Amino acid sequence: MSYELIAGVDLGSNSFRLQIGRVVGNRIHPLDTFKENVRLGSGLTREKLLDHASQQRAIEALRRFGERLRGFDPETVRAVTTDAMRVARNARIVLPQAEAALGFPIEVIGGREEARLIFIGAANALPAASHRRLVVDIGGGSTEFIIGENTEPLLMESLFMGGISYRQRFFPEGKVDKKRFYSAEVAAAREVEAIAADYQRFGWLEAVGSSGSAQELADILEMNDLNPEGISGISREGLARLRQLLIRAGSAEALGLQGMRSDRMMILPGAIAIMSAVFSELAIEHMTYSDGALPLGVLYDLLGRFEHHDTRDETVLNFRRRYQVDAAQVRRVEQTALALLGQLIKLDSPEHENNVHFLRWAISLHEIGVSVAHTEFHKHGAYILGHADMPGFSKRDQARLALLVLGQRGKLQKLAAMPIGDPNWRLVFCLRLAVLLHRARDAHPFSELSVLEDPVGFQLDLPVGWQETNPMMAAALAEEALLWRRIGIKLRIRSTVPGQIAVPLVL
Repeated sequence: MSYELIAGVDLGSNSFRLQIGRVVGNRIHPLDTFKENVRLGSGLTREKLLDHASQQRAIEALRRFGERLRGFDPETVRAVTTDAMRVARNARIVLPQAEAALGFPIEVIGGREEARLIFIGAANALPAASHRRLVVDIGGGSTEFIIGENTEPLLMESLFMGGISYRQRFFPEGKVDKKRFYSAEVAAAREVEAIAADYQRFGWLEAVGSSGSAQELADILEMNDLNPEGISGISREGLARLRQLLIRAGSAEALGLQGMRSDRMMILPGAIAIMSAVFSELAIEHMTYSDGALPLGVLYDLLGRFEHHDTRDETVLNFRRRYQVDAAQVRRVEQTALALLGQLIKLDSPEHENNVHFLRWAISLHEIGVSVAHTEFHKHGAYILGHADMPGFSKRDQARLALLVLGQRGKLQKLAAMPIGDPNWRLVFCLRLAVLLHRARDAHPFSELSVLEDPVGFQLDLPVGWQETNPMMAAALAEEALLWRRIGIKLRIRSTVPGQIAVPLVL
């Protein structure tokens, strides 16, 4: 599958960005970039609720993005949202409205996933280099730190500090004085201190800033000759001079320097304080700038999926290794589950491609909870998948994996909130049946089984005499049918002879 145009949408805490790129070989050439200053993070109340005004700004911006994306195939657009939506307690209410306005699904991604995508974007916008780079991205609500080589992130962290959150915390109404700025610097330094030793031990040769805050700081320092002569980008000396000028002016609005942008005025003091702490704690003297960041990283990650280099596959493989999952059992369960699913849908159909991927991933990880305890391992596995950092997976993706793993055994009432007709029911059915059939952990094939799906549930046809030769399995299937019946979904199990009327075993 290949496409000429793809699009990435970044719903940040300060601004929303839409980047459209043209795919040429394995490279992306940016065509259009759109930015809306939504200030979503500013709309977070003390109770961590997005207020009505910020919701409206977000919806209006996404409607404009949606207009530009009209005609794009769903596979060619990936939209992600970061800190503000991660912490908002009413995100579940806001997100469906936002998705309707944009016309595409929106993924809430974790801090380390955000960091991974930022590095991919920054690295692809810089000249190729074999040395390690440290990328720092100061956003509205969080700051990401990544060390990587070429386009591969190796060490990632996201800290809860950003231009908007520091504005609200330390510079209300935009007022800046020595005491307030010092408090902001100290708070940021404490955050960075927690990762400084590991990062310095890992090491890097070049420090790079990405996104709007780094660009604005570099512009201000260069255009006002605050850096030492011959130095471009962001320097320690230049930052110190800018810091003093800001404190003396008393506010960003009164600073009056070239390169300052009115749309970023309110978050500038926080960005300066955070960057100053980063330079101090990580012993940085100079930082260059990359104009590639999260939106470009989203595009390259999307391109990788088209070319069958899906980061999610690598993540699943790494988790299997980390939790020492029984590979032979995974193969047995996968073979049977896919054989069953293939009787219900066309496995190679683009319409079902995503569902097949999720079933495969869930099967690969269905026993990771055994590493915690054999008792109720499905619950342990679901917890791990719901809360771990999983590169490539959004929070929604992880929740879906967790649901499938949780649903592999036990009572089905825990999934009762899922609406009838949800495709996950089909995946749960195939996974549960495959796990049950391979409880003995042997390689016995089950090609003689056939399944059907109808509006009221599922049907399993067994050869005549099967229950006599497999009495324990027959009893387990009868119990399984009862579990489905308790949530209002029928599982009919019948004994069949080719050319004859089927005999029901469980009604």
